[in-house]
Amino acid sequence: MATTPLLPDSRTESDGSAVIRVLSYNIRSLRDDTDALARVITACAPDLVLLQEAPRFFRWRKKLARLASETGLVILSGGATAAGPAILCSLRATVERTEDVLLPLTPGQHRRGFATAVVRFGGARIGVLSCHLSLEKGERYEQGGMLLDRLAGMGVEHAVAGGDFNERPGGRTFRRLAESLTDCWTAAPWGGEHTWVRDEPQRRIDALFVTKGVEVLGCGVPLEQPGVSAADLRAATDHLPVLAALRIPAA
Repeated sequence: MATTPLLPDSRTESDGSAVIRVLSYNIRSLRDDTDALARVITACAPDLVLLQEAPRFFRWRKKLARLASETGLVILSGGATAAGPAILCSLRATVERTEDVLLPLTPGQHRRGFATAVVRFGGARIGVLSCHLSLEKGERYEQGGMLLDRLAGMGVEHAVAGGDFNERPGGRTFRRLAESLTDCWTAAPWGGEHTWVRDEPQRRIDALFVTKGVEVLGCGVPLEQPGVSAADLRAATDHLPVLAALRIPAA
């Protein structure tokens, strides 16, 4: 029986470029099995974790810090200050700056935001953005434009953006992003495709995008990643994670 090949391990190349692992994950405010969640994240060995629905209310910093500690990571940005998105990173990252961005509030809708950062791995420099876009079509489309504007204004040549886009690839906002950015799953499909499997039809509504010049070595749901069990994926949260291996050129 054929098995899915493993993604490349993180490493720094002799020319200063870097191979990194990036994980995007909607964690449903840590309302499910946090031990299972920590096991999934740890098994994926990420350099960057782009979270959605991170804790936002009572003792949210303590809850997020506990998840970071249990996965061998540190908090980079986000949480309540970004209305849910957050970024964790490994100690391999050198942090240049972070910024949490609150998006305009539409009456009757949830507050949304971006967690952003600029980090370096060896000689590679990359902008990072985690997001959770609106359920409402019009607002979601506008937020997609704000995401593109934010990446363009970060002052970096290379960037990765990930999150829960609340839309399938054929949707208007998803298409808008894919016109300017590379959809990592489309570029190098690996593992599983669908990130929402709790009801039918199963669909891909979580994704990672990169700017031009970033090489996608593989991207998808880590269904056969060593240490990731189907039971833990079911217990951890209501979404499945997206894991990508990326090669970032030297700055």
